[in-house]
Amino acid sequence: MTEHKLAIVILAAGQGTRMRSATPKVLHRLGGRTMLGHVLRSAESLGSDLVRVVVRHEREQVAASLEDYPGAVAVDQDDVPGTGRAAQLGVDSLPADFDGDVLVLSGDVPLIEVETYQSLLDEHRGRSADATLLGVELADPHGYGRILRDGSGMVQAIVEQKDATAEEAAVTEINSGVYVFRASTLRDALRRVGTDNAQGEMYLTDVVRVLREAGGAIAALAAPDSSTALGVNDRVQLSEATRILNQRVIRRWQRDGVTIQDPQTTWIDDTATLAPDVTVLPNTHILGATSIAEGATIGPDTSLVDSEVGVDATVRRSDVTLAVIGAGATVGPWAYLRAGAELGDGAKAGTFVEVKNSSVGAGSKVPHLSYVGDSEIGVGVNLGAGAITANYDDVAKHRTVVGDHVHTGSHTVLIAPVRLGDGAKTGAGAVIRKDVPAGALALSVAPQRNLTGWVEKNRAGTAAADAAERSRASEKATDGEQQ
Repeated sequence: MTEHKLAIVILAAGQGTRMRSATPKVLHRLGGRTMLGHVLRSAESLGSDLVRVVVRHEREQVAASLEDYPGAVAVDQDDVPGTGRAAQLGVDSLPADFDGDVLVLSGDVPLIEVETYQSLLDEHRGRSADATLLGVELADPHGYGRILRDGSGMVQAIVEQKDATAEEAAVTEINSGVYVFRASTLRDALRRVGTDNAQGEMYLTDVVRVLREAGGAIAALAAPDSSTALGVNDRVQLSEATRILNQRVIRRWQRDGVTIQDPQTTWIDDTATLAPDVTVLPNTHILGATSIAEGATIGPDTSLVDSEVGVDATVRRSDVTLAVIGAGATVGPWAYLRAGAELGDGAKAGTFVEVKNSSVGAGSKVPHLSYVGDSEIGVGVNLGAGAITANYDDVAKHRTVVGDHVHTGSHTVLIAPVRLGDGAKTGAGAVIRKDVPAGALALSVAPQRNLTGWVEKNRAGTAAADAAERSRASEKATDGEQQ
């Protein structure tokens, strides 16, 4: 079997003015990747020998994004505009002796799946074509160039809307802008494409005309899903593409054994990983490089970003970013795990608990109304309601270390840097400024003083003063009766 060499040229030089954004169009994100990133991922999956990305507008930003894709090389487009010139520069950047196939893709068409590209290559090679186009069937093709085929299914021409006859305009297959060419054929044809048109641009579609006039064989493959083969030109189309991708991702995970209770309110990035028997409840967002292990339950009303969730863990109504949640741990409701938060197996971060840059040991509990920052919490610890690790002294952050099986009373404040030894305890309302030895009880209690009459004297005329005065009078009357 002949080994076919493949080069991929991705057109990413457009300005994208309709996006109305400082961000280059191809760097707008959907499903955890940029549009260009989705195309590059497909290029990697095809096992291409060479990948060239043609750039121009916001060149530095686009070129910098290629660092995550080894082998992808930026090629600068010059002052000659048009897709034909971009393709020409991409092909010219290939080794001079390269004579395989050249797949030309668009950086703003992010939803075409690898299988479609492979089918396009198979069609091209099976027909020994000089060029093969990816077509798209549209119910309303108005505004797009039509693909005209002969009786054998080969392409006769691409006709733009403004040039189409009534019969040609009735054709519903349009050109998606995705092509595969023989490298030598493409090089020769591009030399014969000029800029003699109203826009003064060098069009890639003119290559089809040139090849057809020379008697070349032009094939076409209809995309299996028309909605995924169209480009993204503005924010409306970006949101539509994001929705389509999300539906695709959700269906994939459902087929792999994940329960997703309400797909309409669930968003899962293409970059996330879910194991079988994960349950995702409504209004949940699983974003970035998040990974979720078997049996975990996520949601409802939960956001996970770049986080790791262990086997059988539960995360409810919480916001989690760059955190690690151990097996069997529970989070929420209304918890906030920030970067660097690590919950050990069976640990708990409960209602209105915030954890940042801290580890909470196995089986330890931070049940409610607490802040744990820059801390190391041992195993089997229980932090009472309202516990706070005061980690910032207005100049620098400091660490708090809590040993194993420590129990703090409600509203304990740990002033970092401070260390509580194994088995230590604190009284309710304690403010701990010094290290506590293992097994010690730490208290910071002042004698209680009651200043009689303070409210009537200092808040005269208020409802509180009036109530206090009535109560005092009632008490005196009661005492008089008893006497």
